[in-house]
Amino acid sequence: MSPPVRRVASADKILSEADVVILGGGMAGITTAWQLAKRGTSVVVVEKGVVAGEQSSRNWGWCRQQNRDPRELPLAQLAIRIWSTLNEETGEETGFRQSGLVYASTKQSDIETWENWGKIARDFGITTHMLTDSEAAARLPGNSGRWRGGVYSPTDGRAEPELAVPALAKAAQRAGAVIVQNCAARAFETSGGKISGVVTEQGLIRCCALLIAGGAWSGMFLRHHGHKFLQASVKSTSFYTMPAAAVTEGGVAMEDVTLRRRLDGGYTVGLSGRGQLQISPWGLMQAKSFWRTFQTRRKGLTFGIGRQFLDGPESISRWRADSISPFERTRTLDPRPDAQLVERGIRRLTEIYPALAGMRPAQSWGGMVDSTPDAIPVISPVASQPGLYIASGFSGHGFGIGPAAGQLAADLIRGDKPCVDPKPYRYERMIDGTDLGKPGML
Repeated sequence: MSPPVRRVASADKILSEADVVILGGGMAGITTAWQLAKRGTSVVVVEKGVVAGEQSSRNWGWCRQQNRDPRELPLAQLAIRIWSTLNEETGEETGFRQSGLVYASTKQSDIETWENWGKIARDFGITTHMLTDSEAAARLPGNSGRWRGGVYSPTDGRAEPELAVPALAKAAQRAGAVIVQNCAARAFETSGGKISGVVTEQGLIRCCALLIAGGAWSGMFLRHHGHKFLQASVKSTSFYTMPAAAVTEGGVAMEDVTLRRRLDGGYTVGLSGRGQLQISPWGLMQAKSFWRTFQTRRKGLTFGIGRQFLDGPESISRWRADSISPFERTRTLDPRPDAQLVERGIRRLTEIYPALAGMRPAQSWGGMVDSTPDAIPVISPVASQPGLYIASGFSGHGFGIGPAAGQLAADLIRGDKPCVDPKPYRYERMIDGTDLGKPGML
């Protein structure tokens, strides 16, 4: 069952022409559309389902700099600055509150990792505090865990995924962006080697630039046109609870469970490092590229065969621009949550926080978290195909850094000065292996 996403009005039909077409109405696509529209660039977003229908509403709602891979830190820092102004600038409630995030662990290896990260954070000017065992206990009142230590960032925060992307979509529409929902893009067209149009199920949109921001589906669309995109997905389970005792106003990450305070007085709960790797044809074909990532994360994975095998984003599909595409057959990727993980999360939280005894889940959902081999997104033009751009592969980090990712994508599309150095996010590392380092931090 999907989260209760706030609905966004949809245009009745596509435009025949725009400067830019964006494939995907999630965080990356919507924030890019907002940035482009504010700068006077005409833009159409085509979304096969509804705005924020997939992972952009199914994440934990963390807006963090803490424990990010150094390659992502410039985006994360910019994103926090943008988040802090969004409610005022959009006139909408995104749920953002700069309430701080705490990590706690019983493992010395975690403490050492956080200490090393803290040295990097100081070079970036990020405020972060290592916590001793007693300091961790003080930061987590009512928590019965026996922690070796932790780390705390007061400038990080939280937002509501069900509210934030729809809020940004409405702001984009007011700025002039056109958003068409329940309309899949099937293919792109070229003229003189450059992007010249996008074929949708409602017809052709002529354009000079196309941004692929389709989340877990981006790879399928790009492969259809002969562009390699390394992307693998893991099914996750999350849930939110009924209103419960206020044990934190921010977010807390522990070794096996996380919680984040919600505006409605409940908690969004995640199962740290837990997920199901669904066997798929494309997954098997790119297994070598993801081997190091798999070795790093295999402890928390289970395995299965689901819809991914036949008609999911990692299946092998062929279609024509004048026929129904896989994107129309699956309007919303809505995997079933793992009931055992929900029960485990409730049990663990009530063990750690006695004040939460009797807490009940209000709603649970599954999601497909797509990752690149190095867990760093691609926000980049495709050099071999003028006019084609990608903003995808956010590896579970896209919601928090989304406002900055959209600004960078808009900069690149317009040829404006990039808000951060775009090199770490270049597409060509997928092809030549340059800068495709080890998997980044979770």
